[in-house]
Amino acid sequence: MAEVQTVLILDFGSQYTQLIARRIRELGVHSEIHPYSIGIEGVKKLAPKAVVLSGGPASCYDEDAPSIEESIYQLGLPILGICYGAQLTDKLLGGTVEPADHHEYGHAKIKHVNNSALTSSLPKSDLNVWMSHGDKVSALPQGFETIYSSANCQQAAFANPEKQIYCLQFHPEVVHTEQGIEYIKGFVFDVAKVEASWTMSSFAEKTIATIQKQIGPNERVICGLSGGVDSSVVAALLHKAIGSRLTCIFVDNGLLRAGERDHVANVFREHFKVDLRVVDAEERFLNALDKEQDPEKKRKIIGREFIRVFEKEASSVKDAKFLAQGTLYPDVIESVSFKGGPSQVIKSHHNVGGLPEDMTFELVEPLRELFKDEVRALGLELGLPRHMVNRQPFPGPGLAVRCLGELKKSRLDTLRSADTIIEQEIIKAGLYESIWQSFGVLLPVRSVGVMGDKRTYAETIALRAVHSNDGMTAEWCKLPYELLGTISSRIINEVRGVNRVVYDITTKPPGTIEWE
Repeated sequence: MAEVQTVLILDFGSQYTQLIARRIRELGVHSEIHPYSIGIEGVKKLAPKAVVLSGGPASCYDEDAPSIEESIYQLGLPILGICYGAQLTDKLLGGTVEPADHHEYGHAKIKHVNNSALTSSLPKSDLNVWMSHGDKVSALPQGFETIYSSANCQQAAFANPEKQIYCLQFHPEVVHTEQGIEYIKGFVFDVAKVEASWTMSSFAEKTIATIQKQIGPNERVICGLSGGVDSSVVAALLHKAIGSRLTCIFVDNGLLRAGERDHVANVFREHFKVDLRVVDAEERFLNALDKEQDPEKKRKIIGREFIRVFEKEASSVKDAKFLAQGTLYPDVIESVSFKGGPSQVIKSHHNVGGLPEDMTFELVEPLRELFKDEVRALGLELGLPRHMVNRQPFPGPGLAVRCLGELKKSRLDTLRSADTIIEQEIIKAGLYESIWQSFGVLLPVRSVGVMGDKRTYAETIALRAVHSNDGMTAEWCKLPYELLGTISSRIINEVRGVNRVVYDITTKPPGTIEWE
């Protein structure tokens, strides 16, 4: 197995730190984010090829400002400081940082001053970048020179080429910076000479070996399988690693999409030959949810019942010592113990649904190093069907957050039917994979209609379709009128109990993607 070289990112609290990791990984280079507090011994232990110091909200001259040991700069590693990381580097190495007379937040134009290995692929003309700082570097350390300057920031970029230390006052990782990826390429390839050797194939190979080393020959792993992308990829990865010693538990709570249970069973039982235990808990969940209309109470009931059902089924699996889940990188970046290993003892809760403290399983999270799109790529690498890997996100409480009002089986079936039509038509239009989420919401709102010369008084389906990169913000999709008309016509004609379809054109914020 070829050695995978890593770029270490030390996080000082920037809102853009994840983007730095993403940009580096997009170049085929492995990157890891760790808190700045890991210290020089932590850096040595990780043995990176290069180090990036992220931005952050503090001022480096404050008494309690986050910092690193100056000896990190003596390791001989190429270092890139961004915003706060640049200011901290300047201060630690003998320069001066002070409050700026004019703050820079947003777009700024920088002028080329000196050539550098970092910017060899960039033009010498003025460039637009994204600034976000209230301090300035007023004096450079010995051996450093200016690369770029701006009207309000004389040291917009500076470097010590001999020591391979480069500093940018602006943020190259954001899309607002013109040709921002070129600065990152320059650092990774031209300065640090890192090899682009990180692929999903290499990740899968390494992770499978780690799992095999961690789990004893007679020990079993339980995986809570929901049918979503993350848990499906975890199950496929574990099956590659330990084969028949994996047991998957699928809880049918009656709040799933149409055909979800059969689809999951077909893929994992027939294709992967996994020991899959399906628990039919629809009646239990719906009885517990009977007459409840408050969204938060619904969620709590669903979480509570899931814990009870899952715990009971898990206790029947002999020799089960480990519990697997699909925690992703964004979920754990802020955790100091991120790289403590792929396994940790459960102490309070995790994304399976908040299991109790007295459970003795050790947690296996093989996707902790991946972002969502990387998980999809891994799924394809492992042989999961494309339509499963590229499924749109589905909420943990299922259709409970899309069926407003009482959760009766008849109403859930109505929503499932409408949702199936929406999915079919979005797929037919070739838009499914380009849309973050598209679905129907059943509203407890009745209106008068006319169908077949007869008066109707039926419920309403709200169609929701949004574009998003991460679900944190979202824009409503400008779907073609013809497509909207087809979806509306099919739902009204084919789904009993619905006589009106409306389209939700609310952005997030102020609205949310889901209705509850």
